[in-house]
This record gives sequence, structure tokens and C-alpha cells, in this order.
Amino acid sequence: MSFSFNQFLYLWIGIAVFTFVLLFFITAPYGRHNRKGWGPQVDNKWGWIIMELVSPFALSVFFLGGEGVKNNAVWLFYLLWMFHYTYRSVIFPFMLNTKGKTIPFSIVFMAIFFNSVNGYTNGYYFGNFGTDYELYSFSSIQFLGGLLLFIVGFYIHFRSDRILIALRKNNAGYVIPNEFLFKKVANPNYLGELTEWLGFAIMTGALSAWCFWAWTIANLVPRAITNYQWYRNKFEDYPKGRKILIPGIF
Repeated sequence: MSFSFNQFLYLWIGIAVFTFVLLFFITAPYGRHNRKGWGPQVDNKWGWIIMELVSPFALSVFFLGGEGVKNNAVWLFYLLWMFHYTYRSVIFPFMLNTKGKTIPFSIVFMAIFFNSVNGYTNGYYFGNFGTDYELYSFSSIQFLGGLLLFIVGFYIHFRSDRILIALRKNNAGYVIPNEFLFKKVANPNYLGELTEWLGFAIMTGALSAWCFWAWTIANLVPRAITNYQWYRNKFEDYPKGRKILIPGIF
């Protein structure tokens, strides 16, 4: 593997750490936190579709265009990434009831950049360094444990999304979700996504995948804290024992 590619990944992780700290001071203005002052607004659904589709597109370009061996392992990793982003970019937006809602174009633009880089890093790695997985074992603890986390994480993520969407369809405003893992934490949808990509990083063992997990933490943990505070401020009866992200811990 080229040293320059590794250098870029470590730099990208460093930027993730900086972003993690920054997001404790600046709340990204989308969803319930949308507000004026961030430039022109675009339709929420189509903004979401465009910014999420960039990731599988970039991954595919660099994976399929890579000169490395395309063995069963890297094809599986590619398909798992595509599975997640097919849901996030095509299925999830059309599940939402977002008629009339908008998102700042600046947020869409930043998400496009973020998704392009993460799609590139993982697509480039799996597309060019498939020989790293020539002896990869699908019966190993690494694979089975990582795959289990990925599946469980996606299930938590998907089911939590469905609960939130159902609440918004049945009620004009925000209400306290009290089903499934919402009984324990304020953000099980984020917990699911963090678990999913942790499993992917363990399964692949790739620095690019660990880099993406670092970015997932950087984006979602500060957001989870902000959401929790929002719930506590908006609802006087919000359950005091409910945690932010990890049941019984945080």
C-alpha cells in the first residue's frame, strides 16, 4: 500500500477529531435543529437523496476502477456498504413525511464532500488491495463477530427510524418516543449506526473502515448529546433515567 494513501487516512482521522470537538460548539442546522443563517434552503428529501447517493457512487467508481484483485471478501465488503447506502439514500428518504421541510444547501454541500471522501477511501482500498484478503476466513471470529455487529446495528438503526417516522405521521409535532430501545436511550438510531460501522471496521480490519467509524463517532456523538438536551428542554416529563446513547452507561 502506498505510504501517501496511509498519510491521507491519518490526516482524515485528525480532521474527524477536530470536527468532533467543533460539533460540541456548533449544532448542524438540519432536522429539528434547522434554523436561518446558513444560506439558501433546498427541499429536505431531495437534498438528503443527493448527499447520500454520493457515497455509494464514489465507492463504486474507485472500487470497480481499482486494479486490485476482486476476491469474494472485497466483493462482500462492497455489497454491505451498498446495502446500507441503498437504504439511506433511496429507501429512507421516501419513508419520511417531509413535505414543505427544507435543509440548508451548505449542509448538503458539506455532506457531499464528506461522503465523497469516505466513499473514495474505502472504494480505493478495497478496489486496489484485495490481495490483503487472499487468505481471509469467513469462519473467523473477526468476520463472524464483525458481521453480527453489522447486522444487529442495521436492525437497531432501521427499527428506530421506523418508530420515529411513525410518530411524526401520527402527530403534527414532536413527541417522546417510548418504544424499543427508546425506553433506554434518546438516540438508538445513532447507536445502531455506530454499531453497524464498528462491525464493518472489525470485519474488514481496514484502516479506511476504521477511519470511517471515527467520522461516524465525530458526527453522531455530539448530535446525540444535542438531541438529548433538546428532548430534556422541550419535555418536562422526559424520563430522567434515560441515557443519551448507550443503555445504562452514557
